[in-house]
Amino acid sequence: MLGGIGADAHSVGLTLLKHAITEAGHAVDFMGTQNNLDDFFRHAADADVVMISCMDGHLRHYLKQFPDLMLKYPDIDALWYAGGNLDVGSSERIRAEARRLGFRRVFPTYVDIPTVLSVLDEDLLTRPAAVRGRPVAASWPPEPGTAPPDQRLTVDELQQQRPAVLESWATGARARNLADNAAFLHRQPSFARAHSPWPRGERPFLVQPRSGVALAAAQRTAFVALRRAGADVLSYQIDSLTRNNEYQKAADAIAESRERGASTLNGFPMVNHGVDVLRQLISEVRTPLQTRHSTRDPRLLAEISCAGGVTGFEGGAITYNIPYFKDYSLAQSLRRWQYVDRLAGLYREKFGVVIDREFFGTLTAVLIPPSLAIVVNVIEAMLAAGQGVGSVSLGYAEQGNRSQDIAAIRVLHELGQKYLANLGYPGVQVNVVFHQHMAAFPQDRARATQLIVASATTGRLSGATRLIVKTPVEATTIPSVSDNQEGLQLSRLGALEANGVEVDERTVREEATVLRAEVDQILESVLLAGDGSLTDGVVKAFARGFLDVPFSPSVYNRGEVLTARDVHGAVRYLNTGRLRFSSDVIDFHRSRMSERRRTEQPPVRSEWQLVERDVLRIPSGHYRKWPLDA
Repeated sequence: MLGGIGADAHSVGLTLLKHAITEAGHAVDFMGTQNNLDDFFRHAADADVVMISCMDGHLRHYLKQFPDLMLKYPDIDALWYAGGNLDVGSSERIRAEARRLGFRRVFPTYVDIPTVLSVLDEDLLTRPAAVRGRPVAASWPPEPGTAPPDQRLTVDELQQQRPAVLESWATGARARNLADNAAFLHRQPSFARAHSPWPRGERPFLVQPRSGVALAAAQRTAFVALRRAGADVLSYQIDSLTRNNEYQKAADAIAESRERGASTLNGFPMVNHGVDVLRQLISEVRTPLQTRHSTRDPRLLAEISCAGGVTGFEGGAITYNIPYFKDYSLAQSLRRWQYVDRLAGLYREKFGVVIDREFFGTLTAVLIPPSLAIVVNVIEAMLAAGQGVGSVSLGYAEQGNRSQDIAAIRVLHELGQKYLANLGYPGVQVNVVFHQHMAAFPQDRARATQLIVASATTGRLSGATRLIVKTPVEATTIPSVSDNQEGLQLSRLGALEANGVEVDERTVREEATVLRAEVDQILESVLLAGDGSLTDGVVKAFARGFLDVPFSPSVYNRGEVLTARDVHGAVRYLNTGRLRFSSDVIDFHRSRMSERRRTEQPPVRSEWQLVERDVLRIPSGHYRKWPLDA
């Protein structure tokens, strides 16, 4: 049995491990992501081995009921494994704690697939022979639900929803008065304004680290340190418990952090701290702030964030659903994000306060074809503008081929403006965000450092408005403040080095031409699926496979699209699934992937083996230099 636990949404490694174990001849009961501990116990009766993945550092919180469940299910005799990024503090501490609970194998940091297969074979030799059938695959698709109407929510409709949202946790009441919130927001540094063109028309290149700890005093210390290190804008990175709307558990973790004198959360529990704490923090930091999260129900978080003086709020109905959650319908997420967008729109319309809305176009981050990232960003932007949002930031994750990445950023900005203007929203500010490599990082620190510098160079060359910074320790631990400071310094260095780098404009133009065709074809299929309704089109497009995100954990995503790199490191479609591409587009990708297969050494036995090599290529250091086409 294999699955992820708690709020952790990392699905790429799990998907690869599932295929590797299956190809090794074993039957896998694949649970997907975001299971409760009880889910594993309820399904473990016939398992020889139960593998639990946790990448968010909160395994200790998720295993609290393990002794009680062992007593509740006395007939389970499986061997228990735990692996991932298991603890925000000491890897040895969590290893010892899990072993005391009865875990046979504990991998507190990165472990490669061959090692897992080796110890699995060794452990299975100790198991009695048994006859077990292969697990039955889950039926697909589930009922997608009814999409909400496209129309802009009226002020009355929003106000009718607000009491239930604000009463869902005690701190919500303080966000009730919109006029008071707006008066405070007017006095704060504006996240949207920080992206405005400079006097001579040049776009800025803002550098932004991510930061989130459990206690407000430590968060302030982190903000001050990062600002001094050169951060132009800052963000609250929200913890995993808050992202799953588990506010009582977050409160318990805050108390534990105070007791230990160190954060036991992987982010900032904004809802628990509340409006007054946020207002105090921004009054002291005086820097444009943003809230970054991936919360299942973002409405209360958005209310408190805005009321607390935060002028940027990230996420969207697709980008904070399909890449993150296993069983969250798009119909429901569309309704919740309509609320968030209407709230932001109302602050602009009634009070003149612009809340920037950013979309996590990185999706699952690994081998994401740029055209899918662009399409999803454009859809999210159109949905937000329809609710009155005045500033959008479109996010893209670097994939590793410089020419393709530069083309993607340029096309993203171009088509974002084009489609918004075509819908009647030409005045919406469009910013473009370049995320440094979001997939697994090199284990080797020197390689990680080189990647960050070169990545910042690509970001600067692309014309992106903002760079989201990584750190050299991404592969080994949750970054500290000093790690983020180092990431900022390396990124500044890379941005400066862009002045001496020449862009291969011919290849960039070729890539941009392909991307425009792909984006237009996918978007057309979405709009036709909805018969004029964008919200209905989104729900139906995912159900039919016209939108399909690789490696998504969601049961509402078909998962038929498969991607890999070509011989130059650019991401191509290995299998286009049901995407409505023309024959010319399909032939282009077939040609690029055929060339890769012909030259691949050693030869691959299956498509998944090719994908596995590409996913593990960077963390294992099997490449010459970053970017891959350097």
